[in-house]
Amino acid sequence: MLSVNNVGWMEKEKPVAGPLDAILRPVAVAPCSSDTHTSHGGSGDQHNLILGHEAIGEVVEVGELVTRFKPGDIVVVPCCTPDWLSTDLQSNKYNAHDHGLMASFKFLLSKDGVFAEYFHVNQADANLVKLPEGMDMAAALMTVDMMSTGFFGVEQAEVEYGDTVVVIGIGPVGLMAVAGAHLKGAGRLIAVGTRPNSVAVAKEYGATDIISYKDGDIVEQIMKLTGGKGVDRVIIAGGKADTINQALKMLRPGGIASNMNYFDASETFEIPAWEWGLGMSNKDIRGGFCPGGARRIEKMLEMIQYSRFDPAKLITHRFDGFDKIEDAFKMMDEKPSDMIKPAVFIKWD
Repeated sequence: MLSVNNVGWMEKEKPVAGPLDAILRPVAVAPCSSDTHTSHGGSGDQHNLILGHEAIGEVVEVGELVTRFKPGDIVVVPCCTPDWLSTDLQSNKYNAHDHGLMASFKFLLSKDGVFAEYFHVNQADANLVKLPEGMDMAAALMTVDMMSTGFFGVEQAEVEYGDTVVVIGIGPVGLMAVAGAHLKGAGRLIAVGTRPNSVAVAKEYGATDIISYKDGDIVEQIMKLTGGKGVDRVIIAGGKADTINQALKMLRPGGIASNMNYFDASETFEIPAWEWGLGMSNKDIRGGFCPGGARRIEKMLEMIQYSRFDPAKLITHRFDGFDKIEDAFKMMDEKPSDMIKPAVFIKWD
Protein backbone atom coordinates (compact mmCIF):
# COMPACT_ATOMS: atom_id res chain seq x y z
CA MET A 1 0.00 0.00 0.00
CA LEU A 2 1.85 3.07 -1.27
CA SER A 3 -1.03 5.30 -0.24
CA VAL A 4 -4.82 5.12 -0.08
CA ASN A 5 -6.17 3.47 -3.26
CA ASN A 6 -2.62 3.09 -4.59
CA VAL A 7 -1.02 -0.36 -4.38
CA GLY A 8 2.17 -1.64 -5.99
CA TRP A 9 5.63 -3.03 -5.35
CA MET A 10 8.17 -1.27 -3.13
CA GLU A 11 11.66 -1.81 -1.73
CA LYS A 12 12.19 -2.00 2.02
CA GLU A 13 14.95 -3.09 4.34
CA LYS A 14 14.87 -6.72 5.49
CA PRO A 15 13.25 -6.88 8.95
CA VAL A 16 15.36 -7.66 12.01
CA ALA A 17 14.53 -10.40 14.54
CA GLY A 18 14.61 -9.68 18.25
CA PRO A 19 15.73 -12.43 20.67
CA LEU A 20 12.23 -14.01 20.79
CA ASP A 21 11.33 -13.47 17.14
CA ALA A 22 11.72 -15.05 13.71
CA ILE A 23 12.18 -13.89 10.14
CA LEU A 24 10.29 -15.89 7.50
CA ARG A 25 9.84 -15.92 3.77
CA PRO A 26 6.42 -16.87 2.44
CA VAL A 27 5.75 -20.18 0.71
CA ALA A 28 1.97 -19.74 0.58
CA VAL A 29 -0.16 -16.63 1.06
CA ALA A 30 -3.76 -15.61 0.59
CA PRO A 31 -5.18 -12.10 0.21
CA CYS A 32 -8.13 -11.19 2.39
CA SER A 33 -10.86 -8.56 2.28
CA SER A 34 -9.13 -6.93 5.25
CA ASP A 35 -6.10 -6.32 3.01
CA THR A 36 -8.18 -4.72 0.27
CA HIS A 37 -10.20 -2.76 2.84
CA THR A 38 -6.95 -1.44 4.31
CA SER A 39 -5.67 -0.45 0.88
CA HIS A 40 -8.78 1.71 0.41
CA GLY A 41 -8.16 3.56 3.67
CA GLY A 42 -10.03 1.30 6.07
CA SER A 43 -7.19 1.53 8.62
CA GLY A 44 -6.45 5.18 7.98
CA ASP A 45 -4.17 7.13 5.68
CA GLN A 46 -1.24 4.71 5.68
CA HIS A 47 1.80 4.94 3.43
CA ASN A 48 4.38 2.36 2.28
CA LEU A 49 2.74 -0.44 4.24
CA ILE A 50 3.32 -4.04 3.17
CA LEU A 51 -0.03 -5.82 3.06
CA GLY A 52 -0.94 -9.45 3.82
CA HIS A 53 -1.66 -11.42 6.99
CA GLU A 54 -2.38 -15.00 5.85
CA ALA A 55 0.74 -17.07 5.33
CA ILE A 56 2.70 -20.26 5.61
CA GLY A 57 6.40 -19.47 5.74
CA GLU A 58 9.89 -20.92 5.76
CA VAL A 59 11.97 -19.91 8.76
CA VAL A 60 15.04 -17.97 7.62
CA GLU A 61 16.35 -16.66 10.93
CA VAL A 62 15.46 -16.99 14.61
CA GLY A 63 16.33 -14.91 17.65
CA GLU A 64 18.79 -16.23 20.20
CA LEU A 65 16.06 -17.20 22.70
CA VAL A 66 13.86 -19.13 20.23
CA THR A 67 13.91 -22.87 21.04
CA ARG A 68 11.13 -24.53 18.97
CA PHE A 69 12.17 -23.52 15.47
CA LYS A 70 15.22 -23.37 13.24
CA PRO A 71 16.02 -22.12 9.73
CA GLY A 72 14.40 -24.31 7.10
CA ASP A 73 11.28 -25.19 9.13
CA ILE A 74 7.96 -24.70 7.32
CA VAL A 75 5.54 -23.05 9.71
CA VAL A 76 1.91 -21.94 9.84
CA VAL A 77 1.56 -18.27 10.80
CA PRO A 78 -1.60 -17.11 12.61
CA CYS A 79 -2.89 -13.76 11.43
CA CYS A 80 -3.12 -12.68 15.06
CA THR A 81 0.24 -12.88 16.90
CA PRO A 82 -0.28 -11.67 20.48
CA ASP A 83 2.40 -10.25 22.70
CA TRP A 84 2.09 -12.91 25.36
CA LEU A 85 3.97 -10.75 27.86
CA SER A 86 1.11 -8.25 27.93
CA THR A 87 -0.57 -8.06 31.32
CA ASP A 88 -3.85 -7.24 29.57
CA LEU A 89 -4.04 -10.86 28.37
CA GLN A 90 -3.85 -12.12 31.95
CA SER A 91 -7.33 -10.81 32.71
CA ASN A 92 -8.92 -11.14 29.27
CA LYS A 93 -10.12 -14.41 27.75
CA TYR A 94 -9.82 -12.92 24.26
CA ASN A 95 -6.20 -12.89 23.10
CA ALA A 96 -6.84 -10.50 20.20
CA HIS A 97 -6.45 -7.42 22.38
CA ASP A 98 -2.97 -7.52 23.96
CA HIS A 99 -2.25 -3.77 24.17
CA GLY A 100 -5.64 -2.40 23.18
CA LEU A 101 -8.42 -2.98 20.68
CA MET A 102 -7.37 -5.69 18.17
CA ALA A 103 -3.72 -4.90 18.91
CA SER A 104 -2.68 -8.55 18.62
CA PHE A 105 -3.40 -8.19 14.90
CA LYS A 106 0.05 -6.79 14.24
CA PHE A 107 0.24 -7.32 10.48
CA LEU A 108 -1.33 -4.25 8.84
CA LEU A 109 -2.09 -2.45 12.11
CA SER A 110 1.34 -1.95 13.67
CA LYS A 111 3.86 -3.47 11.24
CA ASP A 112 4.37 -4.72 7.71
CA GLY A 113 2.54 -7.80 6.50
CA VAL A 114 3.48 -11.03 4.75
CA PHE A 115 3.40 -10.05 1.05
CA ALA A 116 7.18 -9.59 1.09
CA GLU A 117 10.35 -11.55 0.44
CA TYR A 118 10.91 -11.53 4.22
CA PHE A 119 8.54 -10.83 7.09
CA HIS A 120 8.81 -10.66 10.87
CA VAL A 121 6.92 -12.70 13.48
CA ASN A 122 7.05 -11.69 17.14
CA GLN A 123 7.52 -14.27 19.90
CA ALA A 124 7.98 -17.17 17.51
CA ASP A 125 7.79 -19.97 20.08
CA ALA A 126 4.33 -18.83 21.22
CA ASN A 127 2.95 -17.84 17.82
CA LEU A 128 4.18 -20.32 15.20
CA VAL A 129 3.27 -23.95 14.47
CA LYS A 130 5.18 -26.40 12.28
CA LEU A 131 3.22 -27.55 9.26
CA PRO A 132 2.19 -31.14 10.06
CA GLU A 133 3.96 -33.69 7.89
CA GLY A 134 1.94 -34.62 4.81
CA MET A 135 -0.72 -31.96 5.33
CA ASP A 136 -2.07 -30.14 2.30
CA MET A 137 -0.56 -26.66 2.40
CA ALA A 138 -3.74 -25.13 0.95
CA ALA A 139 -5.84 -26.52 3.79
CA ALA A 140 -3.33 -25.38 6.42
CA LEU A 141 -3.28 -21.88 4.94
CA MET A 142 -7.01 -21.54 5.58
CA THR A 143 -6.56 -22.09 9.33
CA VAL A 144 -4.67 -18.86 10.00
CA ASP A 145 -7.64 -16.50 9.60
CA MET A 146 -10.66 -17.86 7.73
CA MET A 147 -11.09 -21.00 9.84
CA SER A 148 -10.03 -19.45 13.13
CA THR A 149 -12.36 -16.48 12.57
CA GLY A 150 -15.34 -18.50 11.35
CA PHE A 151 -15.02 -21.04 14.13
CA PHE A 152 -14.73 -18.25 16.70
CA GLY A 153 -18.04 -16.88 15.47
CA VAL A 154 -19.55 -20.27 16.31
CA GLU A 155 -17.80 -20.41 19.69
CA GLN A 156 -18.95 -16.89 20.51
CA ALA A 157 -22.52 -17.87 19.58
CA GLU A 158 -22.32 -20.86 21.97
CA VAL A 159 -23.96 -23.15 19.41
CA GLU A 160 -25.47 -26.22 21.08
CA TYR A 161 -26.77 -29.56 19.81
CA GLY A 162 -29.95 -29.17 17.80
CA ASP A 163 -29.86 -25.36 17.63
CA THR A 164 -31.35 -23.63 14.63
CA VAL A 165 -28.52 -21.44 13.35
CA VAL A 166 -28.39 -18.76 10.66
CA VAL A 167 -25.11 -17.68 9.03
CA ILE A 168 -25.49 -14.34 7.23
CA GLY A 169 -22.90 -14.03 4.47
CA ILE A 170 -21.17 -17.08 3.00
CA GLY A 171 -17.87 -15.74 1.85
CA PRO A 172 -14.83 -17.60 3.21
CA VAL A 173 -15.43 -16.68 6.88
CA GLY A 174 -19.15 -17.42 6.65
CA LEU A 175 -18.46 -20.80 5.07
CA MET A 176 -16.13 -21.63 7.93
CA ALA A 177 -18.90 -20.62 10.33
CA VAL A 178 -21.25 -23.01 8.53
CA ALA A 179 -18.70 -25.82 8.87
CA GLY A 180 -18.04 -24.95 12.51
CA ALA A 181 -21.74 -24.81 13.42
CA HIS A 182 -22.27 -28.20 11.77
CA LEU A 183 -19.37 -29.67 13.74
CA LYS A 184 -20.76 -28.15 16.94
CA GLY A 185 -24.04 -30.00 16.45
CA ALA A 186 -26.41 -27.45 14.93
CA GLY A 187 -29.71 -28.95 13.79
CA ARG A 188 -31.21 -26.72 11.14
CA LEU A 189 -28.43 -24.67 9.59
CA ILE A 190 -29.54 -21.79 7.35
CA ALA A 191 -27.02 -20.02 5.13
CA VAL A 192 -27.74 -16.61 3.60
CA GLY A 193 -25.96 -16.02 0.29
CA THR A 194 -26.29 -16.08 -3.49
CA ARG A 195 -23.01 -16.95 -5.20
CA PRO A 196 -23.30 -20.42 -6.76
CA ASN A 197 -19.83 -21.62 -5.69
CA SER A 198 -20.40 -20.48 -2.12
CA VAL A 199 -23.87 -22.04 -2.00
CA ALA A 200 -22.49 -25.37 -3.21
CA VAL A 201 -19.70 -25.38 -0.59
CA ALA A 202 -22.13 -24.29 2.16
CA LYS A 203 -24.23 -27.37 1.40
CA GLU A 204 -21.12 -29.56 1.49
CA TYR A 205 -20.23 -28.09 4.88
CA GLY A 206 -23.66 -28.86 6.32
CA ALA A 207 -26.12 -26.09 5.44
CA THR A 208 -29.67 -27.48 5.36
CA ASP A 209 -31.31 -24.39 3.81
CA ILE A 210 -30.15 -21.54 1.58
CA ILE A 211 -31.75 -18.09 1.73
CA SER A 212 -31.17 -15.43 -0.93
CA TYR A 213 -31.67 -11.73 -0.27
CA LYS A 214 -32.69 -11.52 -3.93
CA ASP A 215 -35.90 -13.36 -3.00
CA GLY A 216 -37.00 -10.70 -0.52
CA ASP A 217 -36.41 -9.65 3.07
CA ILE A 218 -34.27 -12.32 4.73
CA VAL A 219 -35.96 -11.88 8.12
CA GLU A 220 -39.38 -12.57 6.62
CA GLN A 221 -38.03 -15.59 4.77
CA ILE A 222 -36.41 -17.07 7.87
CA MET A 223 -39.42 -16.43 10.10
CA LYS A 224 -41.61 -18.16 7.52
CA LEU A 225 -39.13 -21.04 7.27
CA THR A 226 -39.22 -21.52 11.05
CA GLY A 227 -42.99 -21.22 11.40
CA GLY A 228 -42.63 -17.83 13.08
CA LYS A 229 -40.52 -19.22 15.91
CA GLY A 230 -37.25 -17.65 14.90
CA VAL A 231 -33.78 -19.09 15.45
CA ASP A 232 -31.46 -19.79 18.36
CA ARG A 233 -28.24 -18.32 16.99
CA VAL A 234 -27.27 -15.88 14.25
CA ILE A 235 -23.66 -15.60 13.06
CA ILE A 236 -22.96 -12.45 11.06
CA ALA A 237 -20.18 -12.72 8.49
CA GLY A 238 -21.28 -10.06 6.03
CA GLY A 239 -23.52 -7.07 5.49
CA LYS A 240 -23.78 -3.57 6.89
CA ALA A 241 -24.57 -2.29 10.38
CA ASP A 242 -28.33 -2.87 10.00
CA THR A 243 -27.57 -6.61 9.83
CA ILE A 244 -27.50 -6.45 13.64
CA ASN A 245 -31.16 -5.39 13.57
CA GLN A 246 -32.00 -8.23 11.20
CA ALA A 247 -30.34 -10.68 13.58
CA LEU A 248 -32.33 -9.37 16.55
CA LYS A 249 -35.59 -9.69 14.63
CA MET A 250 -35.02 -13.33 13.73
CA LEU A 251 -33.67 -14.43 17.13
CA ARG A 252 -35.79 -16.16 19.70
CA PRO A 253 -35.70 -14.73 23.25
CA GLY A 254 -32.51 -16.00 24.83
CA GLY A 255 -30.74 -16.17 21.49
CA ILE A 256 -27.29 -14.90 20.58
CA ALA A 257 -26.15 -12.75 17.66
CA SER A 258 -22.45 -13.34 17.05
CA ASN A 259 -20.73 -10.83 14.77
CA MET A 260 -17.48 -11.51 12.92
CA ASN A 261 -18.04 -8.85 10.27
CA TYR A 262 -15.75 -5.85 9.88
CA PHE A 263 -18.11 -2.86 9.73
CA ASP A 264 -17.00 0.44 8.26
CA ALA A 265 -16.11 3.29 10.60
CA SER A 266 -18.65 5.51 8.83
CA GLU A 267 -21.56 3.25 9.87
CA THR A 268 -23.77 3.74 12.94
CA PHE A 269 -25.73 1.17 14.92
CA GLU A 270 -29.34 2.17 15.58
CA ILE A 271 -31.43 -0.43 17.38
CA PRO A 272 -35.13 0.33 17.97
CA ALA A 273 -35.98 -0.57 21.55
CA TRP A 274 -38.82 -2.85 20.45
CA GLU A 275 -36.47 -5.00 18.39
CA TRP A 276 -34.47 -5.68 21.55
CA GLY A 277 -37.58 -6.42 23.61
CA LEU A 278 -37.44 -2.98 25.27
CA GLY A 279 -34.08 -4.10 26.59
CA MET A 280 -35.51 -7.21 28.23
CA SER A 281 -35.40 -9.88 25.51
CA ASN A 282 -32.35 -11.73 26.83
CA LYS A 283 -30.96 -11.53 23.31
CA ASP A 284 -27.19 -11.13 23.37
CA ILE A 285 -25.21 -9.14 20.80
CA ARG A 286 -21.56 -10.18 20.69
CA GLY A 287 -18.70 -9.14 18.47
CA GLY A 288 -15.15 -10.44 18.50
CA PHE A 289 -11.91 -10.61 16.59
CA CYS A 290 -9.99 -13.64 15.35
CA PRO A 291 -8.03 -15.43 18.11
CA GLY A 292 -4.39 -16.19 17.44
CA GLY A 293 -1.32 -17.83 18.87
CA ALA A 294 0.21 -21.25 18.45
CA ARG A 295 -2.25 -23.31 20.49
CA ARG A 296 -5.23 -21.88 18.64
CA ILE A 297 -3.76 -22.80 15.27
CA GLU A 298 -2.67 -26.24 16.52
CA LYS A 299 -6.33 -26.94 17.29
CA MET A 300 -7.40 -25.80 13.85
CA LEU A 301 -4.74 -27.99 12.23
CA GLU A 302 -5.83 -30.98 14.27
CA MET A 303 -9.35 -30.66 12.87
CA ILE A 304 -7.81 -31.15 9.42
CA GLN A 305 -5.26 -33.74 10.51
CA TYR A 306 -7.99 -36.00 11.90
CA SER A 307 -10.28 -35.57 8.89
CA ARG A 308 -13.07 -33.62 10.53
CA PHE A 309 -13.45 -31.50 7.38
CA ASP A 310 -11.46 -29.87 4.56
CA PRO A 311 -11.12 -26.06 4.47
CA ALA A 312 -9.18 -26.19 1.18
CA LYS A 313 -12.56 -26.18 -0.57
CA LEU A 314 -12.53 -22.42 -0.02
CA ILE A 315 -9.72 -21.95 -2.54
CA THR A 316 -11.19 -21.46 -5.99
CA HIS A 317 -8.20 -19.79 -7.67
CA ARG A 318 -4.53 -20.80 -7.34
CA PHE A 319 -1.51 -18.79 -8.46
CA ASP A 320 2.14 -19.80 -8.58
CA GLY A 321 5.06 -17.46 -7.94
CA PHE A 322 5.84 -14.49 -5.71
CA ASP A 323 5.00 -11.98 -8.43
CA LYS A 324 1.48 -13.41 -8.68
CA ILE A 325 0.55 -11.91 -5.31
CA GLU A 326 -0.44 -8.81 -7.23
CA ASP A 327 -2.87 -10.74 -9.44
CA ALA A 328 -4.41 -12.54 -6.46
CA PHE A 329 -4.78 -9.27 -4.58
CA LYS A 330 -6.54 -7.61 -7.51
CA MET A 331 -8.87 -10.59 -7.79
CA MET A 332 -9.75 -10.33 -4.09
CA ASP A 333 -10.43 -6.62 -4.54
CA GLU A 334 -12.67 -7.11 -7.59
CA LYS A 335 -14.40 -10.25 -6.24
CA PRO A 336 -15.53 -11.99 -9.44
CA SER A 337 -18.70 -14.03 -9.03
CA ASP A 338 -16.93 -17.41 -9.23
CA MET A 339 -14.35 -16.61 -6.56
CA ILE A 340 -14.41 -17.70 -2.94
CA LYS A 341 -10.74 -17.39 -2.06
CA PRO A 342 -7.53 -17.01 -4.11
CA ALA A 343 -4.16 -18.30 -2.87
CA VAL A 344 -0.56 -17.98 -4.05
CA PHE A 345 2.07 -20.72 -3.74
CA ILE A 346 5.76 -19.78 -3.90
CA LYS A 347 8.90 -21.80 -4.54
CA TRP A 348 12.24 -20.14 -3.86
CA ASP A 349 15.50 -21.01 -5.64
